[in-house]
Amino acid sequence: MRSLLLGLHAWLDERTGFQQQYEDALYENVPGGSRWIYVTGSMLVLAFVTQVVTGFALWMFYSPGSQNAWESVFWIQTQVPGGWFLRGVHHYMSNAMMVILPLHLLQVVLFKAYVKPREINFWMGLVLMLLVMGLGLTGYLLPWDQKGYWATKVATELMSLPPGGEMIQKLVVGGIEYGHHTLTRFFALHAGLLPTLLVLVLAFHVALFRRHGITVPNPGRRADEYFWPRQVLKDAVACGVMLIVVTGMVLYHHGAALGPPAEPLETFGAARPEWYYLFLFQLLKKFENEFIGAIVVPGVVMLFLFSMPLLANRIRFAHIVNVVMLFVLLGGAAYLTYEAIYHDRLAQQELNPPENVDERALYFERREASLKFIVSQAQAQREFKRAQELVEFFGIPKEGAASGLLKHDPEIQGPRLFASHCASCHSYENPEYENPESSNQEYQENRILGPPAPRDEQGEPLADPLPYGAPNLYGFANRQWFRRILDPADQGIAGDHMFGNTAHRDGEMVTFVQEELTDLSDPQQTLVDDIVAALSAEAKLKGQQQADQVAQQDGTIQRGIAALGEAVDSQSCLDCHCFHNDEGGMAPDLSNYGSLEWLTSFIADPEQERFYGYDSEMNDRMPSFARHPHDPKLNLLTRREIDLIARWLRGDDRDLATSHLRGQLAP
Repeated sequence: MRSLLLGLHAWLDERTGFQQQYEDALYENVPGGSRWIYVTGSMLVLAFVTQVVTGFALWMFYSPGSQNAWESVFWIQTQVPGGWFLRGVHHYMSNAMMVILPLHLLQVVLFKAYVKPREINFWMGLVLMLLVMGLGLTGYLLPWDQKGYWATKVATELMSLPPGGEMIQKLVVGGIEYGHHTLTRFFALHAGLLPTLLVLVLAFHVALFRRHGITVPNPGRRADEYFWPRQVLKDAVACGVMLIVVTGMVLYHHGAALGPPAEPLETFGAARPEWYYLFLFQLLKKFENEFIGAIVVPGVVMLFLFSMPLLANRIRFAHIVNVVMLFVLLGGAAYLTYEAIYHDRLAQQELNPPENVDERALYFERREASLKFIVSQAQAQREFKRAQELVEFFGIPKEGAASGLLKHDPEIQGPRLFASHCASCHSYENPEYENPESSNQEYQENRILGPPAPRDEQGEPLADPLPYGAPNLYGFANRQWFRRILDPADQGIAGDHMFGNTAHRDGEMVTFVQEELTDLSDPQQTLVDDIVAALSAEAKLKGQQQADQVAQQDGTIQRGIAALGEAVDSQSCLDCHCFHNDEGGMAPDLSNYGSLEWLTSFIADPEQERFYGYDSEMNDRMPSFARHPHDPKLNLLTRREIDLIARWLRGDDRDLATSHLRGQLAP
């Protein structure tokens, strides 16, 4: 066997000469000896090779189509054995390249490895940097999720700013609309054109490096060494550390993040580029003219980088200026990245507003933007988890997850429709996250939907806002919700989560609760608890079925129904409200209150007789969203959209096993 291998080795060496090339590489002279700072080049090569290997593996499962790109990535992430790890390595290794690139650039400039005769090799390195950044930009869109879609759309819209940019944008996008052709072109760039160019430029870069050798300032201070074994060992250790760090990031985050499927009609408030583009994103905010921030400033910076060798060759102190400017550029990029992250998380900080009027307005503007980012990010996480549940339960329909599943799901469409049509008055936020014991971040992430806070002329929230809102609909019609209505305390019926910001805060209902339900005896409080159970049972909430069954069996609901007609002090509920066969006065009918039929009818037209039809002045700005059943064009919402909102508010479809969607969406 040994003689066979030696013969094969001799045969190959005679025809290729690889033995000499191998020895030339290993025993290349390193002036001044091995150094840890030389390891960045080898790390970048290993990172790129890893990207190629993992990229080809992912390519075997990926399908670049607008109806199946997200679905194929989801399949890789959840179904392919080790797919999440493979995709995670591909993602975080690209991040590693973005960290090592500026370090390599800094090393080259510090060691004057960019001056004569190495100018062309330095320029090739800058081209490689641009190609790697292009790979990051094009790869961000390929999962076809919300964050990638909207971040890429913003980036490509900037292409139209320079002269002739509209044609370039149309060429890259594949037309005037972002869609299937955009995805296929970005995939062609990411998996075909850019890697090919990178391999060609990298080969030229390495060839020039081999020609000129290693540049070392003051090489005589240390003895020369061969590349083997000390420099090889240092390179191997550095590459091993890089692999360990990347693997650790993959395991910690369980692969790369994936958001809900891209939906062009649903804007994404947390759209941001990857962290290595955040400095450009933040830079753009510094200029009123987008052309200057997006084109002029980056163009001047790149022009300076390409001119550095020419300046250093002709001007005596240009090298020092180049080094200082490079540190300034890298430091500025790092600061802008930090500032972008800080501004996005500003709403989580307990800070005092500035005293200056203009600064206060800017501060509150940034807090609102930060809050939008945090809430949108949390919403995207919830939507992805929901999409995962839908796909695992129903499978992926042929029209794709977005059109076939998400479009019909109340748990996804309900909040969106609520935000568009209801959140100008109503909120939907868990009241428990307003208490002092919950962290600011925890509250912001659970503040699903809230109305805009009224502000004064300086942009500061009003300390005592005028009535502008409507009840918080979180947990609508469940027992906790009714307990807040019948609670005379400050944060009960007259609190911000109920009627505190409405015209009803001084109305008869609030007066009744605060006068009649204060300082109750234990038997009276028990009656109120029975009324709460009876009214909540009218809604027939699926999440409360077991509790309602128990209350029905032990007689709680029957006692509550009877208590509706009993005067707690001087009045009873049925003095004003109707309840099935019992007629009341001038207040909404409590029969089937909160049921799907009741809620959809109320949203469609609150001016019906059983709601506010008897007295339109009692309706505090609640519009009729579908008053015209025979002419749908006149309605603000379709019946289907109202049904989605109502089912979401009631939580009818949170448990897919009992969901009405099973019959509608099962493939």
